[in-house]
Amino acid sequence: MANAVAVDEGASQAERMAGKYLTFDLAEEEYGLEILRVREIIGMMEITPVPRTPEFVRGVINLRGKVIPVVDLRLKFGLPFREPDERTCVIVVEVQNPEGTVQMGIVVDRVNEVVDVKPTDLEPTPSFGVTLDTSFILGMAKVGEKVKILLDIDRVLTTQEVAALSSF
Repeated sequence: MANAVAVDEGASQAERMAGKYLTFDLAEEEYGLEILRVREIIGMMEITPVPRTPEFVRGVINLRGKVIPVVDLRLKFGLPFREPDERTCVIVVEVQNPEGTVQMGIVVDRVNEVVDVKPTDLEPTPSFGVTLDTSFILGMAKVGEKVKILLDIDRVLTTQEVAALSSF
């Protein structure tokens, strides 16, 4: 599900990216996800581990009768593991893959707020050189005195990773 503005072929990249984002913390950095991709936010609950999955896959949860894979974004981004505390949350998001839409949970340190990002607040993803893959970053949003990293949730996981997780 893209922003309504995204269908306007004449719109600039910043205009297409503008909109409401749910912000959250991971290891002292603030990130944002397009609010239209967020289905719900839940507190940490029991996660059932699944054998032979990558380290960043925490397992699956039973959310009202539906089995949903859960990914730890800290581990996916190469950050150190942190024991969950009372602020740790699971954000249930919809991810698009070639087979359709998949719901999955992402573990974050803390959910902050929903912010309205204007085209003038947006900067493109900086270049970090050819060896660093930043395709999962939509851009940078300047909100107040802070910079928030806006994520493209469809690209945080590779197509193969999403396909493997959707089999749960």
